[in-house]
Amino acid sequence: MVIGISLWPLLQSSVSFRFFSFTICFSFFSMLLFLMRIRPWCSCEICHIYLRSSWATKFHNLCDWYTHLLSNSPSQTIHIHILGNTITANPDNVEYMLKTRFENYPKGKAFSTILSDLLGRGIFNVDGDLWKFQRRMASYELGSLAVRLHAFQIVTAETQHRLLPLLASVANRQDDIIDLQDVFRRFAFDNICKISFGLDPGCLEPSLPMSELAVAFDTASRLCATRATAASPLIWKIKRLLNFGSERKLKKAILLVNLLAEEVIRQRRKMGFSGHHDLLSRFMAAVDDNMYLRDIVISFLLAGRDTVASGLTTFFWLLAKNPEAESKIRAEIVQSMEPEEQIPSYEQLKGMHYLHAALYESMRLYPPVQFDSKFVVEDDVLPDGTFVKKGTRVTYHPYAMGRMEGIWGSDFQQFKPERWLKNGLFTPISPFKYPVFQGGLRVCLGKEMALVEMKTVAVSMIPRFKIDVLVNGHVPKFEPGLTATLRGGLPVLVHEISL
Repeated sequence: MVIGISLWPLLQSSVSFRFFSFTICFSFFSMLLFLMRIRPWCSCEICHIYLRSSWATKFHNLCDWYTHLLSNSPSQTIHIHILGNTITANPDNVEYMLKTRFENYPKGKAFSTILSDLLGRGIFNVDGDLWKFQRRMASYELGSLAVRLHAFQIVTAETQHRLLPLLASVANRQDDIIDLQDVFRRFAFDNICKISFGLDPGCLEPSLPMSELAVAFDTASRLCATRATAASPLIWKIKRLLNFGSERKLKKAILLVNLLAEEVIRQRRKMGFSGHHDLLSRFMAAVDDNMYLRDIVISFLLAGRDTVASGLTTFFWLLAKNPEAESKIRAEIVQSMEPEEQIPSYEQLKGMHYLHAALYESMRLYPPVQFDSKFVVEDDVLPDGTFVKKGTRVTYHPYAMGRMEGIWGSDFQQFKPERWLKNGLFTPISPFKYPVFQGGLRVCLGKEMALVEMKTVAVSMIPRFKIDVLVNGHVPKFEPGLTATLRGGLPVLVHEISL
């Protein structure tokens, strides 16, 4: 018995050593296979510039360099060999991927692995039956008139009782600079938590309290996004194995996200979920797996906060640069609403075509999600003649597509809402030329809800406040992340307009 006990530490050490040795060997051979596939020795100019990050000497953002390359490509398609990635801004290719051969271009295991620690089995990170189930549930709920009215009531209340009073409290004070991006992120976070979970974090209260969940989620999404930019996935996988550097920070952030998401679910169960309109309650009636519900909670946050906040931030940045368009929106609002009305009705929003066009134009130039990647199931040839190999990545690029002269004409660089209007009425184009809300079977289910939220904010703010943006330069700089976030925020001064 004594001998057995004394041998136990040795056995533990032996097992640990063998496991560690196996891991190192497996990683080494995986690296060799990966290197053979992506050709890191590629001497082409594009790969050379990418590896050295020398694009940064001429371009503010990686997406601007990609736009430059795509606009100069005859097919609007390029290859980044060291990443095993084909990037396209060709509408025919986008339609082929999202609609014609949808089954051949799923998210794929490689993409899912990058985000699995954060998004788990949430709708944005799965394919097949899991995706279909969540898609079907979300489609049914978001298409419900009761849910839409419930969401609209929440947005209007948050606008009237928190957003407008906050802006009024800092208006006409030269020393009260606020970060409008931060304000919109708080606003959207409050809304999505109330719409999705029936809980109010109160991030837009006058004291501007910080939500632990929001901070942890920001850190986790930013660090997950940096995984995708690594020359090899083995770099971040080894760092994760060794619990080192950015992966150590990511692990801590995700642990906090998990704890807070579990608390959201626990509170919802304690309050009861039958008869409630929030989306989590409706999913809980059909799902009894807390880990699965946690993944759904995180997906709601990603969809409902960051995208809306990003769209609103760049919209007001563009209005500050284009006062003529702002004046036209203000005139349309005045014409559509009574002077004493502070918050628009759902029907009034539907009649504001110029505002709708201005929002679409803003997201043409600055889409909240700048690119989206799929993985090739079987060897294929895209409509422009590009061969894509099984297991490689294909990325379509809405940011670049919004700057293609072949799609938008010679004035593509201008902020011009009129390009969306015919006889004064908003007229959309093919979603495969404007894939801001994706297209085909994966078209964004929350599109209408997001547009209503953004319109409500615009209609409530523009007649009452003049926003002076305190950012120098004509090109915004973006932080790495899953959605477009301005580096340094959007510092502004607020001036109240006499009604």
